[in-house]
Amino acid sequence: MNPFQGVVLGIVQGLTEFLPISSTAHLRIVPALFGWEDPGTAFTAVIQLGTMLAIVVYFWRELLHITVAWFRGFWDRSVRGSLEYKMGWYLILATVPIGVLGLIFDHQISTGARNLWVISVTLIALALVLLGAEKVSTRRRGEEQITTTDAIVVGSAQALSLIPGASRSGTTITAGLFRGLTREAAARFSFLLSVPAVVLSGLYELKDVGNDGPGLGVTGLAVVFAFVVGLASIAWLMKWLARHSTFVFIYYRIALGVLLIVLLSTGVLDPT
Repeated sequence: MNPFQGVVLGIVQGLTEFLPISSTAHLRIVPALFGWEDPGTAFTAVIQLGTMLAIVVYFWRELLHITVAWFRGFWDRSVRGSLEYKMGWYLILATVPIGVLGLIFDHQISTGARNLWVISVTLIALALVLLGAEKVSTRRRGEEQITTTDAIVVGSAQALSLIPGASRSGTTITAGLFRGLTREAAARFSFLLSVPAVVLSGLYELKDVGNDGPGLGVTGLAVVFAFVVGLASIAWLMKWLARHSTFVFIYYRIALGVLLIVLLSTGVLDPT
């Protein structure tokens, strides 16, 4: 991979990480369309550290309050009823499923799950599930009303994002909507929840960077662009969800999934 390709994929990562359309799928599709080599799971996981940094910058106050309250709670019982303290435990609890399943299915995720047939079907399948969530969700509960059950459900849904095409933000926002959260609350919890998941995944895969894929220089360049574009993407999506539904992303996922199926069926793209 040359620096230009690294920049392009960094921009793709920044644009798609927070939208419910699957950044992993796009990092697999874009190289396939341009005839580039598949950058691999290590590159995909590590450049997510750039978008994770964007989350930290955007939500730094909330993350700081959560961290301080969680640690204070070990000796100060007065903070244990606060939203920040409980949110710390919710984020830990919700990260467990994806951490465990990620280790168990590491080989399958790195190989067979990156098949474009799998991605095309998953894009359409989650779009239909998200459509169902939009239809049945009451959207009456805010961030302050998140419960332990919400954390378990959303965390379990996040584990589905190990399948390329599912989308980490897509699965978690969908689960939040099914639980009756507002779109903004579901998105905010989704973004906060991505911090431990992405950090663990990126650090785990960092050891493999440069082995079979792009080197550290190109990967670092992609991380920088992922951060800059990702920061703008978060700000845009939070404003969008305050006034709009997720239907535009549902339509996009279905259209992209159908296009992939056509290109694969006609032999234009190689599924592997």
